[in-house]
Amino acid sequence: MPRQLGELEDAVMTRVWQWNRPVTVREVLEDLQQERSIAYTTVMTVMDNLHQKGWVRREVEGRAYRYTAVSTRAAYSAALMNEAWSHSDNPAAALVAFFGMMSAEQREALRDAMRIVSPGASEAGDHPADDAGPETGR
Repeated sequence: MPRQLGELEDAVMTRVWQWNRPVTVREVLEDLQQERSIAYTTVMTVMDNLHQKGWVRREVEGRAYRYTAVSTRAAYSAALMNEAWSHSDNPAAALVAFFGMMSAEQREALRDAMRIVSPGASEAGDHPADDAGPETGR
């Protein structure tokens, strides 16, 4: 499991994930500079670190590198959730607490995801009881 990205690493990866194409340090720098004062060498170092950690791959283009994400934001988020859950001394209680923190929209997204990974499960979401929490073994 990769460890959680730092604040600047996350800001850089957010752009790489959103743009979903090979990017240069200069492109990321110019976008980051709309929010904060940051040096080219700082962004270059962060992107090199992300490459060394396996978050991005890079290819030479002229005198610069173009960086591409190795994985998706969704895969990263899933890995973080799995890591946190696996460290719980009571995984069922951790899930119940997590589900309790979810908004109605997040619970619906969870139901949709469960339908995808559990084909043939009965449809949910058509009655108010479903808003009480995620499906449980239907």
